[in-house]
Amino acid sequence: MENNIKELREIFKITQSELANECKVSRQTIISLENGRYNPSIILARKIARLFDKTIEEVFIFEEE
Repeated sequence: MENNIKELREIFKITQSELANECKVSRQTIISLENGRYNPSIILARKIARLFDKTIEEVFIFEEE
């Protein structure tokens, strides 16, 4: 699954560590999300989307198989 987390972080001037702290996850989780190696739980996806005042669909790009 692709996402726009890195781009949104840059727009909002938030570091990976700050985003991780806000979402109560590790920085490594944010790194894995940004690199497409980890698919978030719906709860984490919602936290991230709300932090950037976006919908989940605006942050995460779902590709149907």
